[in-house]
Amino acid sequence: MDREFVASALGVARQAAEAGAAEIAKYYRRAAAVEWKADATPVTVADRNAERAIREVLGAAYPTHAIFGEEEGGERAGAEYLWLVDPLDGTRAFVRDYPMFSTQIALRIRGELVLGVSHAPLFGETAWAMRGGGAWINDERVRTGNPASLAQAQLSFGNLKSLASNPVRWQKLAALVTGAERTRGYGDFYHYHLLARGAVDAVVESDVGILDIAALYVIVTEAGGVFTDLDGRPVDLRTRSVLASVPALHGELSVALKE
Repeated sequence: MDREFVASALGVARQAAEAGAAEIAKYYRRAAAVEWKADATPVTVADRNAERAIREVLGAAYPTHAIFGEEEGGERAGAEYLWLVDPLDGTRAFVRDYPMFSTQIALRIRGELVLGVSHAPLFGETAWAMRGGGAWINDERVRTGNPASLAQAQLSFGNLKSLASNPVRWQKLAALVTGAERTRGYGDFYHYHLLARGAVDAVVESDVGILDIAALYVIVTEAGGVFTDLDGRPVDLRTRSVLASVPALHGELSVALKE
């Protein structure tokens, strides 16, 4: 990996995220009209305009790179340089007028996720990381925590609809809930930021897409965490669930949640 190139690309990604956030801010708490996509997820003019702004920045800097975005789609598998963009991750929060949303941008080079930016200025946090360079939140380097056991760990849960429809796994999750020191449901970008800085110790989600988690994967792993799907498989473009945690707990949690 060309570290100098990735460091430069991280700077561009941060500029792109800021451009997207500037568009989002124009519509926040201003009753933006909501449309519903075929997958039953909401979209607004803020989502679309933010993605266009991000694409402009990335395209100007890297005109030969592929971009796969939440609203405009684009190239995916096979691209040597692939930008993964979710301009407004947390649209449901956005339309309900609370700031639990962010702009997510990651870069994948020859199949490896090498940088990520999770930009949530209206919430007050921005996280970023590059492969081999550590993870940062608001200019402070962060690391995951180190609980001695599950009984001392704090777990956070996101969207669990698919997991809840599986009686076996739902009972297994219940056992983890009763065994943990505390459970919360922070959701979207926020519990991954908390995991990266040691405030929670594991995140479980059963319904995500790669655009929701690509940047967060880089941030959490660079902070020292382990990040797979619920079956323990590495993150790739097909990933649809998450088990992310401190290293000491990941094996135990993975075994506990297996069908």
